[in-house]
Amino acid sequence: MKRCLVISDSFKGTLSSPDICRIARSISLPGWHIDALPVADGGEGTTDCFLDACGGQKRSAAVTDPFGDPLTACYGLLPDGTAVIECAAAAGLPQAEGRLDPERTTTYGVGQLLAHALDHGAQRLILGLGGSCTNDGGCGAAAALGAVFYDRQGRSFVPTGITLSQLSAIDLRGLHPALHTTPLTVMCDIRNPLYGPDGAACVFAPQKGADNACVSRLDAGLRHLARVIAASLHTDVSALPGGGAAGGFGAGCAAFLGGTLRSGIETVLDAIQLDRRLPDYQLVVTGEGRLDAQSLDGKVVSGVARRCRAHGVPAAALVGALSLDRAALEALGLSAARSINPDGASYAEAAAHAAPNYRAALTALLEEY
Repeated sequence: MKRCLVISDSFKGTLSSPDICRIARSISLPGWHIDALPVADGGEGTTDCFLDACGGQKRSAAVTDPFGDPLTACYGLLPDGTAVIECAAAAGLPQAEGRLDPERTTTYGVGQLLAHALDHGAQRLILGLGGSCTNDGGCGAAAALGAVFYDRQGRSFVPTGITLSQLSAIDLRGLHPALHTTPLTVMCDIRNPLYGPDGAACVFAPQKGADNACVSRLDAGLRHLARVIAASLHTDVSALPGGGAAGGFGAGCAAFLGGTLRSGIETVLDAIQLDRRLPDYQLVVTGEGRLDAQSLDGKVVSGVARRCRAHGVPAAALVGALSLDRAALEALGLSAARSINPDGASYAEAAAHAAPNYRAALTALLEEY
């Protein structure tokens, strides 16, 4: 019997990665055994995907939300002692719904989750940066872990987007001691720098409620933060690829917490030990909502296809929309790619029939192999 592994990103707004796994596992097709593993890019749902693929348990902690109010948030603890934490769990857009304000929101609660994991024996930390509502450069999280930030009058405070410009000095001597011996991998699928036209504020702050004037203030604050980091910590994060992720949290992870920024999909594929699993399969089916030029670097399809090619295992993609030509598909390492939707289907039609369309497309693909 041939074996197929389905490992697909979500189809935004229609099918989640766990949804796709449930559909794939429910298909009974003569001659095929189908396994499925969920994946995520570091945003909301990342913890559940890791727990589904690797096992483990959810842990909850009393933290604060992006505005400092009490919140109970969860993270995942895998069997090998790795804690998987989402920035979105304590500083996510859903928690700021109806009151978006990137000048005042904080990542403090994310730092509290990291501290809780360290206090309970985590051997490794994975932090997903997707879906944040903040623009504080990770200062809040660092403060929750023992960093001290000083203003020009020498007073300690916890900077947010609007007060980054008041920062004068940073002291990391009080950082949680376990951070010095516990590796921190930061899932980051963008390469935007901390500030500037392609930086955190200019590109992402409008999605978090910032108007043009607010964007200018936030960008100026991040520029100032980079200067203070350079002066206090002798570290240059101004051009760090991915430093602009999560309102500059990427740069903050590197500067304050010793984190290593890494492609989200590569982090996931290593955690689920895909290289060890691949020789057992005759076909791998991956996918995402839209397969286009942005899929060529750092996305789920490209990451999975690259691993499959290295092991000589055919990889195919089922997607919501396909806008790559045959040459680009071959360059990705895909033996086949197709949309699950009928030609000319509107988004509303595609969303309404996403589950049966995916089931039919996967069944038809397997029947051809």
